[in-house]
Amino acid sequence: MTEQHGSALFPCLAVLPPGLEEAGAAELAELGALEVQPLRRAVRCRTDLATYYRLHLRARLPFRLLRQLASFPCRNRDELYSGVQRATDWDHWLPPELSFRVDASGSIPGLSHSHYTALQVKNALVDGQRRRWGARSSVDLDDPDLSLHLHLSPGRPGQTPQATLSLDGSGDSLHRRGYRAAMGLAPLKENLAAGLIRLTGWDGSVPLADPLCGSGTLLIEAACMALGRQPGLDRRFALERWPDFDGRIWGREVEAASALELDHLANGQPLAPIVGQELDPAVLEQAQANAEAAGVARWLELRGGDCRSFQPPPGPGVLVCNPPYGDRIGEREQLEQLYADLGAMLKERCSGWDLWLLSGNPELTGALRMKASRRIPVSNGGIDCRWLHYAIR
Repeated sequence: MTEQHGSALFPCLAVLPPGLEEAGAAELAELGALEVQPLRRAVRCRTDLATYYRLHLRARLPFRLLRQLASFPCRNRDELYSGVQRATDWDHWLPPELSFRVDASGSIPGLSHSHYTALQVKNALVDGQRRRWGARSSVDLDDPDLSLHLHLSPGRPGQTPQATLSLDGSGDSLHRRGYRAAMGLAPLKENLAAGLIRLTGWDGSVPLADPLCGSGTLLIEAACMALGRQPGLDRRFALERWPDFDGRIWGREVEAASALELDHLANGQPLAPIVGQELDPAVLEQAQANAEAAGVARWLELRGGDCRSFQPPPGPGVLVCNPPYGDRIGEREQLEQLYADLGAMLKERCSGWDLWLLSGNPELTGALRMKASRRIPVSNGGIDCRWLHYAIR
């Protein structure tokens, strides 16, 4: 591929956790994406190949980064079939020796089941291959050479339904950083944790603490962000197997991402203390193992103990917390007491700090006896939550 080809712009869609659309749009723009537009659970933008590679290596918030091949009117199964066959140069993207898989989302009348829609896309592709080559690609659901995603949108009333066909450059979901072999009972996904830290505005210059740190995901993502540990450097991506993969551009982006890793803040100052506390010794051990695997263990002080006994480092600073909601772990009365005791501890020992707490149960949060100054809606594992900000005075 020529450098000129590599600089051509193409549409891209970043799939994001609900509630992180604005934060995700800001992150993509910082990394060089153009025409950035937040949508519902996604951000639309345009990138060139270098930026698309950069987003895979460095963006912390998306689940997936889809490279759009084509968008076409789709009112029924026949229009889907013909639209897929005309969508792109399939001789280039999918010769018969390459394997593929198809995922589908969205619906229109007559195409309301994603499995059936994906099957129609597969049929269109292999029928075209048989006519052209007398052979067809195999379907590989686990490790395909090419992952395709089709989204159906009915549009507004009076509009023609649309199908959008994209390549998934990620392979495994981008939230899987690779450091978290060990997880607690109700873990936050890494990209949601990174987004929540971003929303706090914490930049490493003041202490960060989590008195209920679980397997450590919030603190680990915060440390990685502050120290320039890029999330995509230690993994493989589906895009590395694409026919137009450019090793020179990829190598430059990998080198640039690696160069961002520091042992201190970007301004030369040391990273402020990061402290976590966890009651369960086995979960605390998991947190330590995860921090080691992420390469940030020496910047984290992880302690054993109940949150009621938590002693913050010299502040003020930022507290983050994801206490149990009652949906998954813990009993209701015990949790009410936990929240009440947590609130009392914070008011007694953390005056001047800012608390950000992930609430999946407003009644439990009420037991804190504190008034939130901000309430940011997010979704955690399908649970409707609020990322609550309290100024402790």
